[in-house]
Amino acid sequence: MHRSTVFLFLALEAALYTAFLTMDLTGLGADSIWLKYAGILLCVLVSCGAALRSGDCLVPPALALTALADLFLLVLNRHYGIGVAIFLGVQILYLIRLRRAGAGPALWLRGALALALGLAVCWTGLATPLNLLCCLYFSQLLSNACLAWTLRGRSWRRFALGLTLFVGCDVCVGIFNLPGLLPDALYQFARVGMWLFYLPSQVLITASAFPVKESS
Repeated sequence: MHRSTVFLFLALEAALYTAFLTMDLTGLGADSIWLKYAGILLCVLVSCGAALRSGDCLVPPALALTALADLFLLVLNRHYGIGVAIFLGVQILYLIRLRRAGAGPALWLRGALALALGLAVCWTGLATPLNLLCCLYFSQLLSNACLAWTLRGRSWRRFALGLTLFVGCDVCVGIFNLPGLLPDALYQFARVGMWLFYLPSQVLITASAFPVKESS
């Protein structure tokens, strides 16, 4: 991709990021939904452009599914099970990407994390179908983040960091949905932290899809 295109992409994302974080911090988070969603759609568009220039071809559909999941979870604010299931599909695509790059499947890690999270949810009395689905999804995201750090190269470091920030976002989502069970200061941080981590994670994942010869 042309350097000017990359700079424009980063500048637009930075502007959106600054705008919606300011709104979140000043109590106007409900009005920032479309700014947040625009940032995700921009990632989809740029990743498609990268794929047309011999960039990674799995990131565009993964980001498109991400945007679809956010349509339910962020924009419509309903049908959460569908949104989480779509996010699970995103992690399946990222696993395929990691496997193509030579990473192992880490089935033991995936199984152990899913079981541990499921048992933890049952132990706390929160074992609803949606929460168990969230446990399955989060175990796959965390496993993919761990696997990504085993790969070498600038693009894979971006991908690994993006997935790690993705984990941070979802930890904040979990805290945000447990009001009263944790200290209020932690809840207040999570309220902003979700998108503090989320958009940078998607920008890094997008950048990891740039053609290798142009990724610098």
